[in-house]
Amino acid sequence: MQIRPARLDDTAEICSLFCARVPVWQRLNAQGRAEDVAYERLTLYERWLHGGHWMSIETGAVFLNHLLLGAGIPLVAEDDGHVIGYAEAYESIEGEPVGTNLHLAQLIGSDNETRRALLDEVGKRAKGVKISNITMALPGNVELPEGVETTKIASVSRYSLTPRSGQVFFRVTDLTSAEPTLIQGWTMPVGRLTSARHQWEILIPRLFETIPEIAANQHARIKVSAGGFDALVYAAARLYDPRSADIAIWTPKALQSPIISAVRDWAGAEGFRSIWMLVPSSAVEALGPDAEADGYTLETHKLVW
Repeated sequence: MQIRPARLDDTAEICSLFCARVPVWQRLNAQGRAEDVAYERLTLYERWLHGGHWMSIETGAVFLNHLLLGAGIPLVAEDDGHVIGYAEAYESIEGEPVGTNLHLAQLIGSDNETRRALLDEVGKRAKGVKISNITMALPGNVELPEGVETTKIASVSRYSLTPRSGQVFFRVTDLTSAEPTLIQGWTMPVGRLTSARHQWEILIPRLFETIPEIAANQHARIKVSAGGFDALVYAAARLYDPRSADIAIWTPKALQSPIISAVRDWAGAEGFRSIWMLVPSSAVEALGPDAEADGYTLETHKLVW
């Protein structure tokens, strides 16, 4: 077995690894009911709904090319000329409490030995750039090999807010650059599902907006200035509740209430009735007293082996 950097030629076999996780392929019929269909009969978007870009070779190749151009570190395990495992990691230079980390966003393999070999290579990559923190999200997309322990270093909880206008003077401009250097050393106090860099690379570049259904979904990438504070914001309408939006925010310092007030005002003007934010406990106060938690939590863990 060989562990090596992924190549575009690997796209089909990487996609097969992820598609194997899908127990049944479905789509909604004219009556709005789910029906089982053959994979080949699904459109790119219908496949996307089962798990994102790795559900089709076309979208998988677009994303793998993005990674190979420097967005992340894609690795494969190859045996007898075939890809049997895949790992995907992102170098993220963040503020505390996570700090600089190599985030393991994907780890999938046919057996424990394969997953361990991929993880060991990720560890070597981390040492090569002098990063001691290898992190992952729980729950997440990582199939850890036996003998690997994790320690929680951060967590977020989900809150909803109602848009409200007239709370603060603010300025909004379009975010026209997707360069990750814009957030180097910043924190991601809102929407940090995985790592600040990983979320940036999957949300900010417009990789898949040639797919009509994705382009039609209401979303925005903006820079917000309010009360002397700046933030970069991504907002996207929820798939089955388009009047609600999920929010992600990157800031150079701790989250401040004027930024939240500005986002609430902007969201109301855009026609949203509610906005949803995943935040750590240290940022809850900035949301204000009317933020409502729904009980969902997600943790960031450091890997030890």
